[in-house]
Amino acid sequence: MCLNTMHVIKIKKCVDNKILQWFFRRSFVRCVDVLQLSPYHWTQVLRYHWTQVLRYPNVYWSNSQRSFHSKKIQRPVGGGRPLVNQDDIFKCNNWDNVEWDAEQERSAKEITENQWKSKLSQEKIDEYEDEAGSHWDTFYGIHQNRFFKDRNWLFTEFPELLPPPDEASGNKPEETCVSAVNGSSFNLLEVGCGVGNTVFPVLKTNQNPNLKIYCCDFSPTAIEIVKNHPDYNQDRCHAFVCDISDEMSTIPISDNSLDIITIIFVLSSISPEKMQYVVNRLTRYLKPGGTILLRDYGRYDLAQLRFKQGRCLSENFYVRGDGTRAYFFTQDELKQIFEKAGLVEKQNLIDRRLQVNRGKQLKMYRVWMQCKYVKPCSSTN
Repeated sequence: MCLNTMHVIKIKKCVDNKILQWFFRRSFVRCVDVLQLSPYHWTQVLRYHWTQVLRYPNVYWSNSQRSFHSKKIQRPVGGGRPLVNQDDIFKCNNWDNVEWDAEQERSAKEITENQWKSKLSQEKIDEYEDEAGSHWDTFYGIHQNRFFKDRNWLFTEFPELLPPPDEASGNKPEETCVSAVNGSSFNLLEVGCGVGNTVFPVLKTNQNPNLKIYCCDFSPTAIEIVKNHPDYNQDRCHAFVCDISDEMSTIPISDNSLDIITIIFVLSSISPEKMQYVVNRLTRYLKPGGTILLRDYGRYDLAQLRFKQGRCLSENFYVRGDGTRAYFFTQDELKQIFEKAGLVEKQNLIDRRLQVNRGKQLKMYRVWMQCKYVKPCSSTN
């Protein structure tokens, strides 16, 4: 016999203690819906936990307070969980700043060299280039807003996206030639916005009334999803269709008008021959002192090493099964692209992570690039 509505009401009436109410909310759905406990067994569960509350009141109370009032502890910039002892590798799901040994580098290089040997024909390469927009449009038509999660981690890695510090708190903003204090305009462009996984977390977190977010994507389907989002506000956000790599495409933004440009896992989807043009073009829209924030795939990332034969378009540039493409960068390549556009390096780092599947005892090495490049204050072009 399973619990019905009357049983639930009777049990809930008996749970007057706040701590047990917390336990009831936390455990009822899990225990009853999953295990389908009978009223007798559910009573036994409550009795057991009541005994534990009396025995360890501080533990239960602190847990309830934490669940209701505390925020999730943020991962520190650059990661805060280094792998010191190799014997501990399967004790956690993620490890930060994991260094590769020479053998691992050699093996990864050998895999990419073999991929390069089965490079696609020039005809197929041109076909994927010509149909790049339609492949992404099909992608968003299938997945809608269900594929990518909101990038709430951005505020840890890129605090520039947070609202300006409160002067009353004593925290002073970093001195630049761009004014980002309350009362002044703050303009941001998200390139390759997709369905808004960066845009909407920023809009929700940064309540600066003078914030204006421009966001573009060359998928009309993605832009339509953004505009239909309940948090889309035309007063604070302007979404438009644009292929940033196409010289004929127009952008409704004036030169030297943007404080920040974000390109998150976007530059890698553009043909390497067009990357320099894209960064040069974006630099024009930055204010002197404005910043480009980039996060993208790094050389020998797991995603690169998993590509099978017949997926290589050019060196370190691949096409996925759905027709979308990905390039895998090094620090020197990104440094050359941004500095050639006249920008000054503020950050250029490799984020190496080790993700493990403890059940299957699998190790997955991820490599991402993270950059911040600033337009000099003396620059006007």
